[in-house]
Amino acid sequence: MGSTLKLLLLVGSFVASAVLSIASEPLFPQSPGMVSYTYRNEFAIDFEGTLDTIRAYGITDMEFSNLFGKTATEIRTLLDLRGMKCSSFGVSYSDLRSKTNEVSSNAKILGATFVRVAWIPDRQPFTLELAEQTTREFNEIGRLLKKEFNLTFCYHNHGYEFVAHGDGTLFDVLMAQTNPQDVFIELDILWAKFPGADPVEIIEKYGNRIKLMHLKDLKKGIEGNLSGTTSIENDVALGTGQLDIPAILVAAKKAGVEHYYIEDESPNIATQVPQSLLYLKSLQTQ
Repeated sequence: MGSTLKLLLLVGSFVASAVLSIASEPLFPQSPGMVSYTYRNEFAIDFEGTLDTIRAYGITDMEFSNLFGKTATEIRTLLDLRGMKCSSFGVSYSDLRSKTNEVSSNAKILGATFVRVAWIPDRQPFTLELAEQTTREFNEIGRLLKKEFNLTFCYHNHGYEFVAHGDGTLFDVLMAQTNPQDVFIELDILWAKFPGADPVEIIEKYGNRIKLMHLKDLKKGIEGNLSGTTSIENDVALGTGQLDIPAILVAAKKAGVEHYYIEDESPNIATQVPQSLLYLKSLQTQ
């Protein structure tokens, strides 16, 4: 075999290996975070043991939406001992508006940089009038959290916002009429899919206004609506439901989503959380 042919074969082998290496890069190389609501029953019984369970999965990033009878200082201490952190603090809308100082203080103690709300009481069904009222309140809250507490406000969609309006939905009204410097989104992909929206289109449209994401999947065969509610049994392990998780993750990466949290509301977390983690690790770039 001539030296030129050997060189060509060597170069070809190298190129093939490089292409294979690129093709097999992980799509989601990082560890996701975890929403405390996934382990709400377990946290209520054994807080420290539940943290240990989550940490054993390699998860260190938490979003707490409940203090489970503890102080923010106590939780921060327990997180620090395990090398864990709380990046987002979820609270009720009424608490955020009427107890802003307390909420913000707890968020800062926990180490969170985001404060999020996932439900606006008594605004279902959502109307244009309610959407416009909500945008005014969101602008005020977002501005206050940023200016006074150096915290970022995120609204977590819950499905009822996707009422058709004009060429889009009332979710688009929320986005159009809120200040992009003060009001951001935690995109719950299940609660975008359930009312009929496309999470990828939302991410591509609103880009860096989507700072946080709940990774969830919706059971196959379930038809959605605008109620913002569905059986917890309809939360399934990632990759086994209706959502195109790889496409969503590709779009989210381009948009610069900062934190991804697994949220599984089902009673099957002992099997589904490990299954979801394995699925995320298995994803490869195309």
